Amino acid sequence: MLNQYKIKTLFKIDKCLKSLSFLLICGCFQSYSQIAYDEVTNKNVSIGSYGRVGVDWSFDDGRTIGRRLNLNNMGSIGGRMEEQDYLEIAPSFHFTPSEGDETRINAQVRFSMYSNSLTTFANSSTSSLGGLTIAIPEMFVQARNIGGKDLNVWIGARLYRGPDAHIADHFYFNDHSGQGFGIEYKKTRYTQLFVSSTDTTSTVPPYFYLNIKTGTPSTALRQRMVHILEHDIDINDSNKVTIMGEFHNMPDGDFDVEVDSIEQRVNFPSDKGFVIGTRWHKALKKMKSGSFNDFTIRYGTGIANGGDGGLSRTWLTYGAPDLETLSFKKAYSLAIVNHTVLNLSDKNSLNPYLIITSSKGAANTNHIGETYFGKEVFNRKLDFTIGARDEIYFSDIFHLATELHYSQRKDGANPTASVTKLSIVPIYVPTGKKDVWARPHLRFVCSIAKYNDYAKESLYSPYLEFTGPKSWGTYFGVKAEWWIWN
Repeated sequence: MLNQYKIKTLFKIDKCLKSLSFLLICGCFQSYSQIAYDEVTNKNVSIGSYGRVGVDWSFDDGRTIGRRLNLNNMGSIGGRMEEQDYLEIAPSFHFTPSEGDETRINAQVRFSMYSNSLTTFANSSTSSLGGLTIAIPEMFVQARNIGGKDLNVWIGARLYRGPDAHIADHFYFNDHSGQGFGIEYKKTRYTQLFVSSTDTTSTVPPYFYLNIKTGTPSTALRQRMVHILEHDIDINDSNKVTIMGEFHNMPDGDFDVEVDSIEQRVNFPSDKGFVIGTRWHKALKKMKSGSFNDFTIRYGTGIANGGDGGLSRTWLTYGAPDLETLSFKKAYSLAIVNHTVLNLSDKNSLNPYLIITSSKGAANTNHIGETYFGKEVFNRKLDFTIGARDEIYFSDIFHLATELHYSQRKDGANPTASVTKLSIVPIYVPTGKKDVWARPHLRFVCSIAKYNDYAKESLYSPYLEFTGPKSWGTYFGVKAEWWIWN
């Protein structure tokens, strides 16, 4: 038999455990960009999360297809309502400085999970064929407001990025995600990234070389150093301009090799690249709160000519090298984005965007070139997308989103592939907030796409690769999406 004292003690322990569980599950953070969980919301630990999950079907033989209607090589650009299951969990650990010190100290880790095989989360695991992949895109320590001054420092792996067109999941202009360190003072930010990899399937300049100086061949890394400087200029209460410059450098490989040997494919001279860009952010004060327009333009050269597949990181080099000079000296990329949120009334918001990217590698061709490892890739591309989401708030809990997108892409000298896509999405919003950023969403998604002849014949879409050549594509699904932060 438990006496009264023991019963009270057990009750207190149980109450403490429930309180700790509540903090771990419900803690959340303020965002640096779309979702960055780095603000203190409780004493020691808090957790942020982003996720989406759902099921879908189509009229193609009654099958579940689970593939986007967007064009190939453009990722979510062109609308993201058909995206597969994905989960992020980001715990952050908060440290208390000495008494009187206003510094805020956080250590953050982010875990992301997705299925390579397009199967649903419920039927996939890390041991499944093409099953769940677990990644750690963030693990960094940050000190903010150091000594009560507008000074921040961070070190580690970080999704360090600014604005994004959410309906296209496109972090444009300054996605500096990677591993390195950064210093922020008032309106100026300096970042240095250290990029390295041993992925031999990649078409970018190899981040390794074969070191044979010792007489025994062994793989050695050569890191790309990325130096980034940004500065904000507040013109007035409504207008802010950000200017950005980057310098990229890759060191020499080891050239003590025999002529015509296989080692020549993994030993390269140094290479470099430059980036300049500007962003004009305008708060639309005459409209309802939260309305703005972002216009950005960015130009990169050499190995800093930008990514592809919806990614805008400038260290994701595009195209083929010049195999005579073994460099990307002639490569370039021009990226232009205009992104707007218009809160037209208490019952309606409009979110249009425009993305244009023109990129060319260093090979002396406008079509297909050969990489350092003999793989053929397109050496030039032009992609263009214009789209908008209109969200009507019929009530606090029922919204109707309508999306219309047009995308086109030209690879090398190939004809242009294009698609026009319409999505009609009734949404139940259980939080009862009339806001484009309100989450969670419980959605019914109906998307219809019309492809041009070249896109149809070349199967230039994940959907068409499954169904075969079709002029029309369809997608129907029930989906949930959430994020949580303060």
